Amino acid sequence: MKRGKASGPDKIPAEAIKADIETSTEILHHLFGKIWEQEEIPTEWKEVYLVKLPKKGDMQDCKNYRGIMLLSVPGKVLNRVILDRLKTGVDAKLRDHQAGFRKDRSCTDQIATLRIILEQSMEWDSSLYINFVYYEKAFDSLDRDTLWKLLQHCGIPDKLISIIRNSYEDMACRVIHAGQLTDSFMVKTGVRQGCLLSPFLFLLAIDWIMKKTTQNRRKWIQWTPWSQLEDLDFADDLALLSHSHQQMQEKTELLNTVSTQLGLNINRSKTRIMKTNTKNNNPITMNGEPLEETESFTYLGSTINKNGGTEEDVKARIQKARVAFIMLRKIGEQNKSKLTPN
Repeated sequence: MKRGKASGPDKIPAEAIKADIETSTEILHHLFGKIWEQEEIPTEWKEVYLVKLPKKGDMQDCKNYRGIMLLSVPGKVLNRVILDRLKTGVDAKLRDHQAGFRKDRSCTDQIATLRIILEQSMEWDSSLYINFVYYEKAFDSLDRDTLWKLLQHCGIPDKLISIIRNSYEDMACRVIHAGQLTDSFMVKTGVRQGCLLSPFLFLLAIDWIMKKTTQNRRKWIQWTPWSQLEDLDFADDLALLSHSHQQMQEKTELLNTVSTQLGLNINRSKTRIMKTNTKNNNPITMNGEPLEETESFTYLGSTINKNGGTEEDVKARIQKARVAFIMLRKIGEQNKSKLTPN
């Protein structure tokens, strides 16, 4: 646990636990033992505070905010214990296509792989279809009842599932707005933003979705002479890959169908199709509506162009650096004028 982080509604900061490690360990060990026996989480740990973080767009629109939950610090310690018990065994069962929240994997792996795929498509003059899938409020939308069944399917012990499920029962939330707290309301869907277990739970859901989408269906691209690729994933940032229009259409429709079974909705207006070396002008559709096509797309923070290469991405990064430098220079000039005596 890092120092200086905000505490949850119980007002217990990480510093209080670290102040006397021996005493804290004894208290938490006794408490965790009771939780393990009774399979019940303290009610205080089920209350969370929601902090609003602005994204892009109109700040009057609630959709343009990201919510981060302030959780109980002792509850986080318990989640760390549970995660350490589960992660190694379950991680080995996840598809290699997924790089999000996994040890020794990063978004640069996926970006580099996608660039190589595009360059190979140009070099070999082979058709390529990429579907950059955008889920709408993915962490907040997962259906919990289906998620608990999925944990059982993955072979996670019933006692651990019961403890995790109990931590979500009667979960109450209050929003911090203008320094004040709103009335409490119940949160009945999704996983907690900011919880150590949430990325793990979410990866299990995405892994199941992609296994169902690609199971026993040969709609891949040839990656090397000995291996194929169906998709590239980083958490909920999915890039579906196919060589033909029909394959991509079928894969997109199936992904949409399977996703809804777990409560996830694909945002059609933000999902993009990229085509290379194909004369087929027919659109890829979802629910009967065409998906927008693009020649470049910002994937995991990096600009991907249909012709491959990094020139466009480098230009975009230089422009961002230039804007940041101008902003910092203005701040420096303002501070300098304040320090200059009249």
